[in-house]
Order: sequence, then structure tokens, then C-alpha cells
Amino acid sequence: MSDPVILTQQANDLTFDDVWEEISWRGLVQVSTDPTELRELLAGDPITFYCGFDPTAPSLHLGNLVQLLLMRRLQLAGHHPLGLVGGSTGLIGDPRPTAERTLNTKDVVGQWVGYLQAQVSRFLSGEGDNAVTLVNNLDWTAPLSAIDFLRDIGKYFRVGTMLKKDAVSARLNSDAGISYTEFSYQVLQGMDFLELYRSYDCVLQTGGSDQWGNLTSGTDLIRKAEGESVHAIGTPLITNSDGTKFGKSEGNAVWLDPTLTSPYAFYQFWLNTDDADVISRLKVFTFLTRAEIEELEAAVATEPFKRLAQRTLAVAVTGLVHGRPATEAAIQAAHALFGQGDLADLDEATLEAALRELPNTTTAPHATVVQLLVDTGLTGSLSEARRAISQGGVYLNNVKVSDEAETIENAVLPGGVAVLRRGKKTLAGVFVQ
Repeated sequence: MSDPVILTQQANDLTFDDVWEEISWRGLVQVSTDPTELRELLAGDPITFYCGFDPTAPSLHLGNLVQLLLMRRLQLAGHHPLGLVGGSTGLIGDPRPTAERTLNTKDVVGQWVGYLQAQVSRFLSGEGDNAVTLVNNLDWTAPLSAIDFLRDIGKYFRVGTMLKKDAVSARLNSDAGISYTEFSYQVLQGMDFLELYRSYDCVLQTGGSDQWGNLTSGTDLIRKAEGESVHAIGTPLITNSDGTKFGKSEGNAVWLDPTLTSPYAFYQFWLNTDDADVISRLKVFTFLTRAEIEELEAAVATEPFKRLAQRTLAVAVTGLVHGRPATEAAIQAAHALFGQGDLADLDEATLEAALRELPNTTTAPHATVVQLLVDTGLTGSLSEARRAISQGGVYLNNVKVSDEAETIENAVLPGGVAVLRRGKKTLAGVFVQ
């Protein structure tokens, strides 16, 4: 396989018998209701399905991207997606395993609903017979009185069953306990599925496997209230190599909004994927075919030092999320920072974003390179900095520094920045006031 190129085409792989076989091969099904019935359902006439996204932050993140790409694959197979942004459930938030959420104001949540709806719309087609339909659960929750909610919905839920849900059980056994507000979240999500079943004939909900208790609250409610069987798919969680989850609750989210995670940082995240994880990431996050992924898997086994799979992954997912121009800028920045391109050719925003991801310092124009090596942590002392310069291992904007007295004043790039490098790979950013 040649060097990766930025692709925009999205299609399911026709070498699979059906979409169920493909999403299973890609590892997108961690848990589900009856697999045999689901396969028949997805291979038959078009169905309506949904996934919900709560506006508990101003942007979606990588965990949400898994859902969006599963939805896109089902849409490409002819099925009709409903993109639910939870204007009501976002006011409450699903229970975290450790502590109660901080509730955001109605105005903030309302603003975030708009942000998330725009993001959902970018990944799902708005054209054709199965164009995405955006829905907001505030539309059917807000008019509902507490009495009607308890009589019409609450009567179908058994407290014993609710207590057994993983998130609820974890909280009950913690020092924080759980409020009635968050305890009721699963009832609200179950009601969403019932409403969409009644209004759109929606028969499938997708979500993260950590949401399985909430997903099945909807399938159970529809079975009790309507006497019908519907389905749910829980996708695997994306984790670090040490098994920890990515997400805003853990403070390590990789956001889809470029103002929260820059395209450069996004590109670097994928580029740094471990060999052990890169093939599974390619299956989940790209539209590469099975044959292309198997070719990359062979490359990982035989020539891992070339990191072709990681470069392909980084290009594919950054292009999918941020588009071709931003991806090309991120690649150009990565090359230029390591001396394989002209730093002056980079746009200011991309270069600044790249340097923010590195060890960096803010300084005055007259600062010496020796001092900046210490300030950025590239050396541990001034004497070490001088020795590094004398040995020819220090570069300022990819130009070798030979004078210990050299200052940064004449090397400032547009935007008031400079790039300091020690050796081939150790970089730091300098922001000049």
C-alpha cells in the first residue's frame, strides 16, 4: 500500500454478505439483543433506528464518533437514522459511576443542543429517502406533567430492576450515593425509545455498551407498553492501552470541535496509536475496506517502523472529521516541525496549535536560546544547554544554533512564535511577547 491519501468517499464493503456481518467484523457490536433477529432485520426492508447524544458539553467526542460512524454505516445500508439530541436528558445527565453531575443551566443546555445537532448533521446524510431526521426529547418531555409521567411511564418500571443497572449499582455502593434525579434518567431514556417507536416506527437504538442498562430500559418499556419486541446494539468503549476510558468525564476527551481539540492535536492523537490498537481503530473509525485493512495489518507485522497503518489512520479520521484542508495543514505542520518543510509556509493558527501541544514557554524577544532550552525543559541546566549547542544538537526554526549567545529576536515567525529542537525529535514551542 502506498502512502495514505485523504479520502472522502464513504461506502460499506460489498465483500460482506450484509451490514450486520460488516459491523460485527469491525468490532462495533459489543452487546446486542438477539443477533439472529438483528441480522435479519438489518438485511431486510429499511428500518428506522436512533442514537441519542446528551448536550452535557459543547461538543461531541471520540466516543460519540463511534456511534455516528455506526449510524452512517446503517444509513448507507438503506436504513433511516434519527439523531436525537437530548434537550431534556441533557438537563439531568446519565449517572456516572463515581459522583453526581453538575447541572448546567437551561440556557447553556439549549445552546449546546444546537452545537451537537450541527455536528450530528455533518456525519449523516440529509439527502435521499433515508435522510437523517434530528429530534429533541425536550419536545415531548416538556409538555408532560409529573402526574402523567408517573402514571403513563413510571408504572412500567420496577425499582428492583432499576437498582440492578450497573451505573446505579456502582453509585449506590459509593460514598456519593445517587440522587432521585439521576436515578430517573433511565426512565427518561426508555420513554425516548417509546416515543420514537410510536412516532417514527423506530425499532432499534444504538449506544455505548456502558449505556446498556439505559438501552434495555427502552426495549423493556416498549415490550410492556406496546407488546412489541425492538432491538438495541451496544458498541465497545474506546480505551487507552491501560484500559482507561476516553471521555469528558475522565478529563481526557478528544473533541470533534476544532476549537477544543485542534486538527493538529487530533491528527497526532491517531498518529501515536499503539501497534496493538491500530488495526482495531482502522476497522471502527475508517471506511477502508477489509482488504485494505488486512494489507495494513500485514505491514504492521512486517514493517512496523514505517508506521504506515498509523499514518493511514491519522489521515483518514482527521479528513473525515475536519476535512481535507485542515488535514493537509496538520500533515504539513508535522513535517515542518521536524525539519522536513518550511515553517514559514504554515498558517499561523495551525503552527500555534501545534506548539501548544508541545512543552512551551512564553518569553521576551531578547531571551537567549540557552535560557529557553532550560525554560522549555529541553535541558536540565544552562551548562547542559551550552554543551548541547557546542555539540551541534540544537536547532531554532530548523536552523542549527552555533552561538551560545544567540537570542530568539531575529527568529520569530509570524504569529510571534518559534520552534526549538534538540536532536532529531525533541521539540518545544516558544511564544514571544
